[in-house]
Amino acid sequence: MPKISETQSSSVLGSDGTVSQSIDLQDSSLRLALAIAHAAEERKGADITLLRVTEVSSLADYFVIVTGFSKVQVRAIARAIEESVEQNLLKTPIRQEGQAEGSWILQDYGDVIVHILMPQERDFYGLEAFWGHAERVNVEALAS
Repeated sequence: MPKISETQSSSVLGSDGTVSQSIDLQDSSLRLALAIAHAAEERKGADITLLRVTEVSSLADYFVIVTGFSKVQVRAIARAIEESVEQNLLKTPIRQEGQAEGSWILQDYGDVIVHILMPQERDFYGLEAFWGHAERVNVEALAS
């Protein structure tokens, strides 16, 4: 994933695929979400999705949803995210759940919540569908 300019702004894709509004990359929550996505990508996390939930939920500003293909990979992605965010942004998760089971790990950074799931859990729980009214951030467009 290429580096992202701090002064760049971009658009958010609505759930219907249309551009809905501009976002500011100075936003610390977005920068945290992008750092998390990058760390997950480094560990070969798949189908990485960023949802901007700030307008539809008081839980967080962003959700990052990642697929890992084995319990070992799910745990490795979680560790990579935690280490990268702590090293680069000096943040640690407020709470983590699911490390023992390894099929769905949740990391709560306050303004960003990370879901790392195996494919079966991701399909079953359908977080993207449940939060379908949230705006989907096009990570690839931000990186270009």
